[in-house]
Amino acid sequence: MDVFLDGPEAKVRDAVHILWAGEKAVPDAIEPTPGLGATEPGDGFALVPLDDLVRMKLTSFRDKDRMHLRDLAAVGPVELEESDGVVGNFHLRDADGGRLGVV
Repeated sequence: MDVFLDGPEAKVRDAVHILWAGEKAVPDAIEPTPGLGATEPGDGFALVPLDDLVRMKLTSFRDKDRMHLRDLAAVGPVELEESDGVVGNFHLRDADGGRLGVV
């Protein structure tokens, strides 16, 4: 796992985790992270489209990722390219079968 640590005493859990486009985040991931075919220009950097960001979060799907998805949904409605609650191979439901609120 590639990470950016904030100093010699930093912990991996607090680091910025790097996900490489088109590669699996972990060997047993359901599918690789999205490629970066389409990006949007930012202020001196490229922005990942929302659909790809959500797919990255769903690929990792740690507690932290689920919380990020819930936070995103709390900001307002999020429209993704999906059908019947499915984005890629992922159903947008939590472990209890409830909606994550991102569709």
